[in-house]
Amino acid sequence: MWHAYLWLHCYRRNVRHRIRLTVIRYIGCSDSRVPANEIMGLEAGEVFVHRNIANLVPNVDLNVMFVINYAVRHLQVKHIIVCGHYNCGGVKAALTPADLGLLNPWLRNIRDVYRLHEKELDEITDEGSRYNRLIELNVVESCRNIIKTAAVQQSYRDHQYPVVHGWVFDLREGLIKDLKIDFEGVLEDVKKIYSLSSDLNRK
Repeated sequence: MWHAYLWLHCYRRNVRHRIRLTVIRYIGCSDSRVPANEIMGLEAGEVFVHRNIANLVPNVDLNVMFVINYAVRHLQVKHIIVCGHYNCGGVKAALTPADLGLLNPWLRNIRDVYRLHEKELDEITDEGSRYNRLIELNVVESCRNIIKTAAVQQSYRDHQYPVVHGWVFDLREGLIKDLKIDFEGVLEDVKKIYSLSSDLNRK
């Protein structure tokens, strides 16, 4: 649990002297109980924040795609963090068999995560544990969608950054769980279908 916090503490010490340099791109939930700067111990200007319900990164959401592109190609962020949280209302709503109106298309992204990992999730008999695992897998799939983007693939090819991280914040304990996304492994895995640069295939 402490791995993510310690990493941030050390990283912050190394970049404190870089005035007005945003080095971290944070994608989190709209839930106000998870303030990005506070949970990471960072100050204003040290993290570029984007929020939406359940910290999703849909490929067809031009808003989140634009901010990722801007962060990578213009701010040249070194790290992108997707941070979910346990007891997420958006994920709980996705598990509810009900017509939720305009929320349906958005929540379908979470239900698709369940479909992709249906076997693993169905084998978890405890409802609370299954709910928590879906929260984690939702973060993993959002990270994967970021790695699919041309901006991230091409920047990593040319500069070896950004690196994508997946975290989950525990509201009760006040701790961050690092899901330990294997960034290079996922990048290699997605290149077969999602590579957006021919140069990537020659490496």
